Amino acid sequence: MVNIRRLPRPVAEAWEWQRLGACRGSDSTVFFQPDGERGTSRDRREARAKALCGRCPVRPECAAHALATREPYGVWGGFTEGERLRLLAAGWEDLADRRRTRVDIARLAARLHPRAPVALPRPRAPRPERAADAGRRFAESRG
Repeated sequence: MVNIRRLPRPVAEAWEWQRLGACRGSDSTVFFQPDGERGTSRDRREARAKALCGRCPVRPECAAHALATREPYGVWGGFTEGERLRLLAAGWEDLADRRRTRVDIARLAARLHPRAPVALPRPRAPRPERAADAGRRFAESRG
């Protein structure tokens, strides 16, 4: 028989961030894909969710939670399922605090979208002189 008095109390501070989320009270269909959704509909829905996440005060906690628990569905902390899979593969723990309850959003986004090397323009070769132009300049130089 379990002694209920010995069970640990909930760690409220670990979940307090959820009460402060900008998404609190929002329609969950903005964050979670309805059955059969594809293409531009999905892109628009994810863009709306990410816009809300972008102004959320607890986005670092939300993203860390989704990555730490390997949340398989929805937009969390401004990252889609596919983006979180890529972050899990690339590694994210070094961008989190010691307890992995907050993550550096800017550095996480940079890891997701590393800057592509910039291709510098090749120097242009001088245009070959036309024979007529060269002949004219030669004649002018001789006086």
